[in-house]
Amino acid sequence: MGGETTPNRAVVQSAGVGYRLKAQDIKAEFNRSVPVMHLLLRYTQALITQMAQTAVCNRHHSIDQQLCRWLLMSLDRVKSNELMVTQELIANMLGVRREGVTEAARKLQRAGLIRYARGHAEVVDRAGLELRACECYAVVRAEYDRLLPRRKAT
Repeated sequence: MGGETTPNRAVVQSAGVGYRLKAQDIKAEFNRSVPVMHLLLRYTQALITQMAQTAVCNRHHSIDQQLCRWLLMSLDRVKSNELMVTQELIANMLGVRREGVTEAARKLQRAGLIRYARGHAEVVDRAGLELRACECYAVVRAEYDRLLPRRKAT
């Protein structure tokens, strides 16, 4: 982003494939290729929307709604309806106590939306989870879809 360093850290939430690039290489490509620059800027815009909406969500919505939003956003990034995730990690991501996550997960489980046991969450009714989530998930999803449309595999 031009500052040369950052005080932030990345947290891997789920297994998958990742790539690590040298900052100097991606900066060179950013400056060389207009399409790459536009892609990275659109991704940054979508991410800023996600962060802003998450801040609003964490302030104004119930833990149940926040958990629904977080589960849906996490599922959007994996090729499965299952997540290997602890309640401790979810609590940290939502900025709430683990006991709040436990109670919210129980409610979703009783409603037949998820199954949760010892670090394994499975969404069994995604449509129901989307109905139970606050509008924050739809706002963020729409912005990602608008800025970073998914290409069909050929």
